[in-house]
Amino acid sequence: MEVPVVKIENLSHRYNLQWAVRDINIEIPSTGIHGFLGSNGAGKSTTLNIICGVVKQTEGKVYIKGIDARKHPVEAKRHIGFLPQKPPLYEDLTVEEYLSYCADLRWIPRDKIRPAVDDVLEKCGIVHFKKRLIKNLSGGYQQRVGIAQAIIHRPELVVLDEPTNGLDPNQINEIRALIIEIARERAVLLSTHILSEIQATCDHILMIEEGKLVFTGTVDDFNNYMIPNTLYLTFMNAPPVEILEKTEGVVKVEEIGKNDFRLYFTEAQEVIDKIVEQSAAGGWKLSELRVEKSSFETIFTELSKKTR
Repeated sequence: MEVPVVKIENLSHRYNLQWAVRDINIEIPSTGIHGFLGSNGAGKSTTLNIICGVVKQTEGKVYIKGIDARKHPVEAKRHIGFLPQKPPLYEDLTVEEYLSYCADLRWIPRDKIRPAVDDVLEKCGIVHFKKRLIKNLSGGYQQRVGIAQAIIHRPELVVLDEPTNGLDPNQINEIRALIIEIARERAVLLSTHILSEIQATCDHILMIEEGKLVFTGTVDDFNNYMIPNTLYLTFMNAPPVEILEKTEGVVKVEEIGKNDFRLYFTEAQEVIDKIVEQSAAGGWKLSELRVEKSSFETIFTELSKKTR
């Protein structure tokens, strides 16, 4: 059986009397992008800092590739690449100088540093900027350099904390594509409170609220967390609202436009069958019928309430 790249058991941490995270249990396999979702102040950064060995937990265990990160921190950290919210850049160095320095910090043998630097320059699309001072790069390219330092030693786990913060839409799309490419070879733990980020990049979701894990599963599991209760209908020859309201199983009807309606129901299939039957009999010319799933935002809000 494959050892998970990260295994967290009963993790808790507090600052003074306030618990930042409480009794968290997580397993992350060796590949894929795992979104770490939560509101601001939910405990995401604290959890990531503990995983990466920046903060020592109050209680619980963290295993990286089966290694107890508290007992053997140096050995555990060899398997981790970390990009914190603010990239740890030395802006007066060139990109090439900085990455060579990072490779040395990661104990990459001297004769392997040049190939390692060339590899991440290529992967992160910054070859043409290798001689440029980091302070003269745009925010998007500085973020690429930050990601390059996180993967230069080829870790099995890459932890990214808010990697697209402050970037413009084009830069965000480029960083997302880069993250997806990186995840082909390793596990990526991506922390964010931006829901579109999760939808665009992740395979799995972990959600934390007020220091407690409130959801773990695939993106599809997250999408289906709330059972749909509305239908969107379009007719070419729409009936009066009153007739739709009398349909068995319909709780409420909203008239969205002249021929568009939203129906709230108790049982989807029963209502769908009735509407199709009535439309055919009444000549309503039903042109669109779809079950409306709850939005990511609605599900996020509902999950946020689980800790209250």
